[in-house]
Amino acid sequence: MEKEVSLSVKCPLCDSSFMDERHPIYGKPSVKVNIETEHDRGVLRLCCIYGNSSKTTDVLIEDGEIAAVFCPHCNKELSINEDCEVCGAPLISMVIKAGGKIRICSRNGCANHHLVFQEISQELSKFYFEYGF
Repeated sequence: MEKEVSLSVKCPLCDSSFMDERHPIYGKPSVKVNIETEHDRGVLRLCCIYGNSSKTTDVLIEDGEIAAVFCPHCNKELSINEDCEVCGAPLISMVIKAGGKIRICSRNGCANHHLVFQEISQELSKFYFEYGF
């Protein structure tokens, strides 16, 4: 049986938490960010369970559309200068409170995501301690 990992993430720019306990997805706090599409602005809530691509939003995002993603606290854009290896859209970066970063694709429908550890021994040890691997 595969172990379920619920990530708690925060803004890489202002260090504020993205976790929204008032709007859970699968019984866990959702990850709340602001988004902007070509036609609208709104809120996107992502499932915090690693590998689960469930989400809710209050705006229509067409399949294949790229959304700009912003911190709901400092309002700064979360995209980085790195593109998705699968579809070429900009990647979004969030800091994992237990160590490391998660990067997700900004294109609706692309499920590409991955973990990044810069200080590998320190961050990976903290991550393993938190999640018990």
